[in-house]
Amino acid sequence: MGDEGIVRGVTKQATPGKATILALGKAFPHQLVMQEYLVDGYFRDTNCDNPELKQKLARLCKTTTVKTRYVVMNEEILKKYPELTVEGASTVKQRLEICNKAVTQMAIDASKVCLKNWGRPLSDITHVVYVSSSEARLPGGDLYLSKGLGLNPKIQRTMLYFAGCSGGVAGLRVAKDIAENNPGSRVLLATSETTIIGFKPPSVDRPYDLVGVALFGDGAGAMIIGSDPVFEFETPLFELHTSAQEFIPDTEKKIDGRLTEEGISFTLARELPQIIEDNKIRKAGGGDSEWGLILAFGPGITFEGILARNLCA
Repeated sequence: MGDEGIVRGVTKQATPGKATILALGKAFPHQLVMQEYLVDGYFRDTNCDNPELKQKLARLCKTTTVKTRYVVMNEEILKKYPELTVEGASTVKQRLEICNKAVTQMAIDASKVCLKNWGRPLSDITHVVYVSSSEARLPGGDLYLSKGLGLNPKIQRTMLYFAGCSGGVAGLRVAKDIAENNPGSRVLLATSETTIIGFKPPSVDRPYDLVGVALFGDGAGAMIIGSDPVFEFETPLFELHTSAQEFIPDTEKKIDGRLTEEGISFTLARELPQIIEDNKIRKAGGGDSEWGLILAFGPGITFEGILARNLCA
């Protein structure tokens, strides 16, 4: 797994009692895919020779700003599970075998980077918030992450499953509330996703699948969140202020996701981009580099937002 952390010098004082992001980390699978090779590789791997769908995906890829992505899917997996490329095949069991292991490992790797950047002992972590829409099992990934890191069995864990694209910000909102309501706590937030859970061959009946193929890759991110930083040991990066969650009435079918025998399947309404454009919250602060909005949207249609102050600006 590749990984990288971010640490910067602080130039502003944190507000007492406010949750702050104290460290960051991320991790990716080994398999790197360049955007210019995505179309040919995807149609080769899925044994599809539909020229119209291929041209459509090529157009979508050109309209995105994506240049590279990392993915769990590779030649070895396709050889072991050839049924993943068969339209209509019952493969949810196989997908979860792959995904459960992969997302946990990426979450562990990202968390290790984050913990290293944080610099305090592992025993100082009091809570874990784990977010994923790529696995389904009991016990969940929150336990396997805690076990993989060697955390105290008494650690308090919260798991968010199937929140979709807004899950990361939802997890940050939960971690913020935990940190501010439990003085001295330090919350490890980890999110991890892989597209294998929804990998399918292209189909004229599911043109919206090509949007996900053009945009999404795999990876994990981690943060340490806590209030009242101990400046002798900690370097706060961002301060988290107001958080908000809102769903748009009567839009629950505009992003319709279901866990089926074939894995996760999504249908996207044609008017979805316009709905997002009409309802999105503009960036706070009028271009001020000190303030910004951490924003995401997901099924619902649900918007998640947190007003954040950059302590390094």
